Amino acid sequence: MKSCGVSLAAAAPAFSDEEQKMAAGKPRGKTKEGTLSLTAEEREELSGLDSRLFGFLNLHEDGAKTETLLLKAVCCYESLILKAEGKVESEFFCQLGHFNLLLEDYPKALSAYQRYYSLQSDYWKNAAFLYGLGLVYFYYNAFHWAIKAFQEVLYVEPSFCRAKEIHLRLGLMFKVNTDYESSLKHFQLALIDSNPCTLSSVEIQFHIAHLYETQRMYHSAKEAYEQLLQTENLPAQVKATVLQQLGWMHHNVDLLGDQATKESCAIQYLQKSLEADPNSGQSWYFLGRCYSSIGKVQDAFISYRQSIDKSEASADTWCSIGVLYQQQNQPMDALQAYICAVQLDHGHAAAWMDLGTLYESCNQPQDAIKCYLNATRSKSCSNTSMLTGRIKVLQAQLCNLPQGSLQNKTKLLPSIEEAWSLPIPAELTSRQGAMNTAQQAYKAHHPNTEPVLGLSETSISQQPLPVHMITYSQVDDLSSPAKRKRISGPAKYLEHLRTDRDNLNPTQKLMLQQLESQFVLMQQGFNKGQNSHLPESNDEQPSFSTDPALYLQAASTNIQTSHRMLSSCSVTQGTAFNHLSHIATSGDQQGVCCTKESTPSGNRSFVPEISSHTEDKPNGCAGVKGLSNRVQQLMAEPICSSNSGDSTSSNLISDNPQISSLLIGKANDSVMTGAYDKVYSTHPEGHTKTNNSVASLYSSVISTAAPKSANQTTTLGVTSISSPHVRLQTINGKGLENSQSPKKTSLSMISCKPDSQVIPSISVSIYSNSTEVLKACRNLDKNGLSNSHNLLDKCPPPRPPTSPYPPLPKDKLNPPTPSIYLESKRDAFFPPLHQFCINPKNPVTVIRGLAGALKLDLGLFSTKTLVEANNEHTVEVRTQLLQPADENWDPTGTKKIWRCESNRSHTTIAKYAQYQASSFQESLREENEKRMQHREYSDNESTSSDNTGRRRKGPFKTIKFGTNIDLSDDKKWKLQLLELTKLPAFVRVVSAGNLLSHLGHTILGMNTVQLYMKVPGSRTPGHQENNNFCSVNINIGPGDCEWFVVPEGYWGVLNDFCEKNNLNFLMSSWWPNLEDLYEANVPVYRFIQRPGDLVWINAGTVHWVQAVGWCNNIAWNVGPLTASQYKLAVERYEWNKLQSVKSVVPMVHLSWNMARNIKVSDPKLFEMIKYCLMKILKQCLTLREALITAGKEVIWHGRTNDEPAHYCSICEVEVFDLLFVTDESNSQKTYIVHCQDCARKASGNLDNFVVLEEYKMEDLMQVYDQFTLAPSVSSSSS
Repeated sequence: MKSCGVSLAAAAPAFSDEEQKMAAGKPRGKTKEGTLSLTAEEREELSGLDSRLFGFLNLHEDGAKTETLLLKAVCCYESLILKAEGKVESEFFCQLGHFNLLLEDYPKALSAYQRYYSLQSDYWKNAAFLYGLGLVYFYYNAFHWAIKAFQEVLYVEPSFCRAKEIHLRLGLMFKVNTDYESSLKHFQLALIDSNPCTLSSVEIQFHIAHLYETQRMYHSAKEAYEQLLQTENLPAQVKATVLQQLGWMHHNVDLLGDQATKESCAIQYLQKSLEADPNSGQSWYFLGRCYSSIGKVQDAFISYRQSIDKSEASADTWCSIGVLYQQQNQPMDALQAYICAVQLDHGHAAAWMDLGTLYESCNQPQDAIKCYLNATRSKSCSNTSMLTGRIKVLQAQLCNLPQGSLQNKTKLLPSIEEAWSLPIPAELTSRQGAMNTAQQAYKAHHPNTEPVLGLSETSISQQPLPVHMITYSQVDDLSSPAKRKRISGPAKYLEHLRTDRDNLNPTQKLMLQQLESQFVLMQQGFNKGQNSHLPESNDEQPSFSTDPALYLQAASTNIQTSHRMLSSCSVTQGTAFNHLSHIATSGDQQGVCCTKESTPSGNRSFVPEISSHTEDKPNGCAGVKGLSNRVQQLMAEPICSSNSGDSTSSNLISDNPQISSLLIGKANDSVMTGAYDKVYSTHPEGHTKTNNSVASLYSSVISTAAPKSANQTTTLGVTSISSPHVRLQTINGKGLENSQSPKKTSLSMISCKPDSQVIPSISVSIYSNSTEVLKACRNLDKNGLSNSHNLLDKCPPPRPPTSPYPPLPKDKLNPPTPSIYLESKRDAFFPPLHQFCINPKNPVTVIRGLAGALKLDLGLFSTKTLVEANNEHTVEVRTQLLQPADENWDPTGTKKIWRCESNRSHTTIAKYAQYQASSFQESLREENEKRMQHREYSDNESTSSDNTGRRRKGPFKTIKFGTNIDLSDDKKWKLQLLELTKLPAFVRVVSAGNLLSHLGHTILGMNTVQLYMKVPGSRTPGHQENNNFCSVNINIGPGDCEWFVVPEGYWGVLNDFCEKNNLNFLMSSWWPNLEDLYEANVPVYRFIQRPGDLVWINAGTVHWVQAVGWCNNIAWNVGPLTASQYKLAVERYEWNKLQSVKSVVPMVHLSWNMARNIKVSDPKLFEMIKYCLMKILKQCLTLREALITAGKEVIWHGRTNDEPAHYCSICEVEVFDLLFVTDESNSQKTYIVHCQDCARKASGNLDNFVVLEEYKMEDLMQVYDQFTLAPSVSSSSS
């Protein structure tokens, strides 16, 4: 495959015919037939334009020439595709995607990228393509797919020139997904990168500070904000935002002082914020809230008035105004304010609740019930149970009233139906009449709000939105919220466009077709009731309405997603930034919310602009205002699946009907055919691909076109328009970013393959000797060899396995657990036992009676003995909720969830032993009390069932689990470790056949013993073992443990469930819902581990455990010398790298030690190890020679005995042989290691780094050559 960084010189033959047709007197660039063509100079200029320039090209100021060229190129490419009937090489579509992306034509960019993906089997080698695709997904808030695309970029090319942009976006998306640990890591990786970025360092620091705030780490957040204020030359907008956050945090957070002090500080911070940015409507709103809380009503009204004047009307502001009016006993004014709030946001739970309270205070229970019902239907409602109870009380009161009494009673307020039709107050319409209310109409609100950052170049009202994101407020510019009741505006506008179809400009045509698509969609909603494309509109539509116009309006909004669309910050024209939405969440809130606010033209605006509105829930965080020049809409929950959003329809194809017809395909004649294909469905999942984008803008007429090889030509001779020379940095220092002198190799290019260059494959086999490998590496290096660290570079980036097919029948989903009962020591050492345990077909094996058969003294691990031996030994404590083993409820006990909360602390063995004993005594006391109270109930099962039901409804009891107690010290725990040598070799902590014994250093809990001290309910959440190694667990007793086990082949299904629940499969704590697994046809082994039983967890098996009684357990990992174990370990090593998670087992280091120490007779295992050795040897050879060529000295460092493997201190990837250490760290002999990519990001020329070498290259080559396949020998006893 050729590079996708397209050089139009390669396509010259395709354009030359057109150029020869140019007639005298015709404008330059046009043929006599009027077809555009590209000159050689233009093709050369276009060769340097791809997705990596997104956000760094200013097409609206001095970049008009480039914009014209891009538009011309798009026309030329479409013309070529039309003439070739779609039969062109895949690189055409990739470059067409780049051009459309730079032009911010996202629908066309997405379709072109999708077409390239469908044609190019090894698309994953093209980092520029993956980056562009990720940017488009990010624009559409398809965070699930954007994360995958960006992760693959960093995987295939860690030194990608826009890695900082990727880390920034990943930080934002993980923040929205509430994966705060991952978010913080990516923000920090962006912060240390010295490369250019669309956000400044202080802006990234702000995101980190706000991340602490969203996690309710208020002291850390306060410290980070205050540290930001100390920054020299802090931009005014950043300063205003930080002060706004501090002010709002002081207003809400009790931990920051007493009430009077907090409010005083809050007002001071907000006043200072307004000094820095007097036009911040959000700060005025927060200031009004503060004044209201201390009883300064007049000051509060003035602040709210300023908020409305400075920004578009916010439902939060009107809700707060309503509260003030209600407090001042002005019910009619309060009613109008609340109506304004709920018309601006139909799902504003706080306004509906306050409105219900107002009606109830005026003795109008029927209207109050309607308001409370609307509040409960809002996704932002946090006290549904309380409202439900109140509704029942009011309904009961109504039933007891005499018939007709309500009709004869004079109402103090208009009914809700009447109030909805009242004229909107002049102060709202006068402000809103001149504004676009697209974002405000259906903004989702929550007290825990957050910043939204938009980096763009045009406002959202100017951007064409795909069908699934457009709202009628953008079509009709409804200046008054009351107009949303009437369908006449949108309907008349649609009819107007239809009657004038022939005279419409491209934008109007686009709008017409989008409206037609929506109209058909909503007609389906009327005809079919519950439509699969239309989520229920209860949150958008007041329950009292019978007007279909309101339903239609709500449905038009809900087309975009089942979650609420959120408004974002408005930003003005200025320096060009790439499209980036600043996103954050607070607490459990999964969405974002921000009040739109304008900034002075030409200024780069920073973010926060948040909206916190619920008067009785003062824990909101600030929302952040746009950091850029384009407004972006964000959804309350990002789209996370391939069927979550609807694609743009065929109306977005082209202004040319011929090219539209060709690109769409002749089968797509109706709007309905193409309107609902999923925007997000074509990103690869697993290793299979289908060209299922019916509405793809650049779909070929031939829908079954097979992927083309790199050298394949098209039917019409249109050659690939790619070039291997396209890159942002080049060896000679020329390109888009000027580099160093051409006289020697630029250090910035060391180990950095051309950004759009495909990965070459090495031409030698694993049976070649090291000299041949070295020769091949030198040849490849001349052609731009990839120096990726991936061990599996012949394969695409790793992906979770799909669920095994065919699915198991329901009666096979609770399989019996493989169990072996031992009666004697001979049974334990019987060779078939070893083979049975390591058989991949057995995900788990329970060896019953092991302790008795081997006469193990389990008393050595009892709590009493542990206290006597080392009572001050450290214990990690996890505070958890006591729940039934097969269920996991949220803290309120109202719904089953996957997230398993567990807070960490530390204590000592003596203190935990005291807790364990007191817990047992307390349980005995409670049991005796129950017997006394319920003597008549002798049925223990019935009592247990009653208790379970009670727990579900009420708060759960808190318990403490003592975990990860290190028993590695052979001096402290000599007797305990000696006792474990009685075990069979295959389950021992140390043995020749255990891969982990060949690491040469200790990994706590893996090749050492760990102890667990438990009380009933102690949970080890769902997980696979580190790097998929096997594990051994022995129950010491006296109580039992309950285990849940899922085979390795289903871990992809559990990973999907974790993603759907906003959990990180590798890092989060989660407890699977057994009902979900049953519905997904996932088999679950479930069994009890009794004292003395050993549980063998096979490689890759997913499991979770809960203590039934009071007990201790000991556990460690082992690595059988099998191809299956090594394969799964390496695959997880690569998956961890893709997910930016540290691999606890350094597989590169381990592979070389295996080659030194072990004779391998299994051909499969040998080939895998040898291939990894060859890959690493190639990397070491290439990097070392590149460093020397560039004039960088490689200093011999060597290794000491038992020295651990090294990891990058920044990104945590394993670093082998060549260590990049800062000069300061080297001089202090602290040796803080960096990988080459992180070192280069910190210092492009490695000026501040020294390179230390751990192994002589001759030694590595010798190990490589001497590692050969050993003769097969008959299996011996374990």
